[in-house]
Amino acid sequence: MSSTTSAVSANPALYAQEFKGKKALITGGSRGIGRAIALELASNGVDCVINYLRNEEAAAEVKAELEDKGVKVHLVQGNVGDGDEIKKMVQETSDFFDGELDIFVHNAALGAFKPVLDLKPNQWDMSFNINVKALYLAAKKLVPMMEGRNSKILSISSLGSISYIPDYGAIGISKSAMENLIRYLAVELAPKKIRVNAVSGGPIDTDALKMFPKYDEMVADCLRRTPAGRLGQPEDIARVIAFLCSEQSKWIVGQTLIADGGMSLF
Repeated sequence: MSSTTSAVSANPALYAQEFKGKKALITGGSRGIGRAIALELASNGVDCVINYLRNEEAAAEVKAELEDKGVKVHLVQGNVGDGDEIKKMVQETSDFFDGELDIFVHNAALGAFKPVLDLKPNQWDMSFNINVKALYLAAKKLVPMMEGRNSKILSISSLGSISYIPDYGAIGISKSAMENLIRYLAVELAPKKIRVNAVSGGPIDTDALKMFPKYDEMVADCLRRTPAGRLGQPEDIARVIAFLCSEQSKWIVGQTLIADGGMSLF
């Protein structure tokens, strides 16, 4: 059992009474932050559709972990940067959940690590398609399944949306656009009883973080600057997502909640 699984499993089911029987779709839900979110929600009784890109082994593992918690699970393979794949994902979600959905978490993200002016147009487009456009297209198609249910739409952002991070422009700029989309969706969907927010973490200890250029130097700098004295763990973000899915957070609308151990204070 991985350290992430142990930490999430040890977390008490704070929202089980409220969440039991709810239905969630999570993009990029087989690994890292997405996996932790799925485990957190499932620990509270939420049935899950898990979208994943290509790692079938990781998807099968998380499916088994979630089912061990007594919830229903369906896997959907697909690249959310492709509009046709989004249609397929939404259709399978609708079929699995009989046309109803309570929680949509857009966690899938991708981008090239290069200075902005070194990016190729297709690399720029890839980041925006997955980090922004996918949220827009999926939300547009999912609203009929979510309206009137006190549903929640959430997305995962990063500190690169508000601060310069070397070689992070493709992702940071697209995340900034995504945060603005969150604000617009929040206003327009509130009358439909759909609450929209985002969560922005500092560096989170995942396999994706290890792809960052000069990883060791970056981690050392983050540890130096973070009052909490450690890297974030996937379950740190998952617990914030669970809170934003709960009625305890119903006065938080259209916000990007920063959960970074204090790193952004410096």
